[in-house]
Amino acid sequence: MNAIISAPGLANALTGVNPPVLLDVRWQLTVAKAAGEPPFDGRAAYEAGHLPGAVFVELDRELASAPGERGRHPLPDLAVFGAAMRRAGVSSGRPVVVYDGGQGWAAARAWWLLRWAGHPDVRVLDGGLPAWEGPLEKSVPTPVEGDFVPEPGAAGLLDADAAAALARSGVLLDARAGERYRGEVEPIDPVAGHIPGAVSAPTTENVGPDGRFLSAEELRARFKGLGVTGDSRVGVYCGSGVSAAHEVLALAVAGIPAELYVGSWSEWSSDPGRPVAVGPDPE
Repeated sequence: MNAIISAPGLANALTGVNPPVLLDVRWQLTVAKAAGEPPFDGRAAYEAGHLPGAVFVELDRELASAPGERGRHPLPDLAVFGAAMRRAGVSSGRPVVVYDGGQGWAAARAWWLLRWAGHPDVRVLDGGLPAWEGPLEKSVPTPVEGDFVPEPGAAGLLDADAAAALARSGVLLDARAGERYRGEVEPIDPVAGHIPGAVSAPTTENVGPDGRFLSAEELRARFKGLGVTGDSRVGVYCGSGVSAAHEVLALAVAGIPAELYVGSWSEWSSDPGRPVAVGPDPE
């Protein structure tokens, strides 16, 4: 099954006998803002207009636990995550389509979590809300309670030690911007640089100017150039396990399985005993 769905494909699926549950996961990375500039409010954006029948899911509270030693977006409490999915109408026998404001990172995080937790049929709307040409609505639906119960383990998950080992034995991709990988800037986390052995692979290069994914063939060529071969074991990390989920999604589009280091750089850099590499080279 393709991990993404086009807007026309979604419109068609919504008229089928088993239409997908729609999850709206609009979110933006919190960074220092100009004086007086309010933080992004995903719920307010949802209430201003969303796909018909879509339910809002809050990334920071329902798709992650509170920030701490395990990173800025550690895995959510399974009870909280399961309850949020059931509230949204998610059931194991019904497909799910997730979308966000167009960047794709938050939608990919929800996609990865549902896959990791055992849901068999989850896709991301390619291009997000901007790609949708149909009507929007402002009313907040009350879906029938779903029956989904998380059973983790269906998708690959890395911890810090496993990520470090994979950087030596396979291919560990760093999905952050190149300047953060090289250690030239670090606007969020306490230390600049990257995990030794990791390869710079900004997730922004997996999409075209319209925010939609490159073709599977183009993505395979890109990842081959980064050292990903047919027999490579592949892992991905970023700042806090959100944009890295988008790169895992891009790899899935290319037909390449990959594991996610959820704690990512925010967890790695919180321990002064872990090594840090800087500059353009992996080591």
